[in-house]
Amino acid sequence: MQFWHSTAFIDPTELPALAVACEDAGFGGLLVSDHLLYPETIESAYPYQADGQAFWNAATPWVDSWVAIAAMAAVTTKVRFSHGIYVFPMRHPVEVAKLAGSAAVMSGGRVALGAGVGWMAEEFAILGEDFTTRGRRTDEGFEVCRKLWTGEAVSHDGEFYSFPAVTMSPAPPGGTIPIWIGGHSEPALKRSARNDGWVGNAYPLDEADAVLDRLDAHLRANGRELGDGYECILGIYSLNPDDFRRFADRGVTGFLAAPAMLAGHAAEAKGVPVTLADRVAAVARFGDEIIAPLHD
Repeated sequence: MQFWHSTAFIDPTELPALAVACEDAGFGGLLVSDHLLYPETIESAYPYQADGQAFWNAATPWVDSWVAIAAMAAVTTKVRFSHGIYVFPMRHPVEVAKLAGSAAVMSGGRVALGAGVGWMAEEFAILGEDFTTRGRRTDEGFEVCRKLWTGEAVSHDGEFYSFPAVTMSPAPPGGTIPIWIGGHSEPALKRSARNDGWVGNAYPLDEADAVLDRLDAHLRANGRELGDGYECILGIYSLNPDDFRRFADRGVTGFLAAPAMLAGHAAEAKGVPVTLADRVAAVARFGDEIIAPLHD
């Protein structure tokens, strides 16, 4: 059982210090978010809000996820890194393979690619990428990445991507990188069951059980089950140790947490600016009060 700290909405310059604090507090990893731009007009519906409206604005900092991972990996030795979530089909898979492979090499193999197909059509249009084929391009793109990560001479001739024999060097440790899928739609859960893991959202307990039931069904359809090397990360609306243990028994390997982010919300509610010291202290408290007792 591990805890993963989200880095969304936190000042990017604070992330290296936050990563050190998370490692010291016993967190297993950190998740970085991904957006390139904030279009002035967004007609796409954000899938995680009932009204379909994004709850951030143009001033929200979205530092490049690979830059953030590299900066945090440079000052830590144990915590792992992934995304919540990387919009994979906005990029060419060869470029993603190179970025992820480089981050894995420089971090000593502490990187997983947490990928999704995206929801904001406006970003795709700006980059000249087809929004309607993003699912199929994602699946083929994963195939491209896995070929290139072997470090061997490989070629590809698919529906969307084609190239002659090439070699990507250096290859990531072990010749591969885990691919975890984000989102709780049926296509997302189905795709996650074909890959190495799933990164969910934060849910009330009954909703967490329900989404795990759906994920279980897709895994069984692929001859798999929760646990057995499959990474499953989600948040639950609870701090009860028994709830964490129950979901861990179901096969959940990691739990989302964001004490540094919540410290910022608490400070804003009081009308005072949040400091890095406030965030670090919140992470340390979470480690002492939640993580440490669960691992005793």
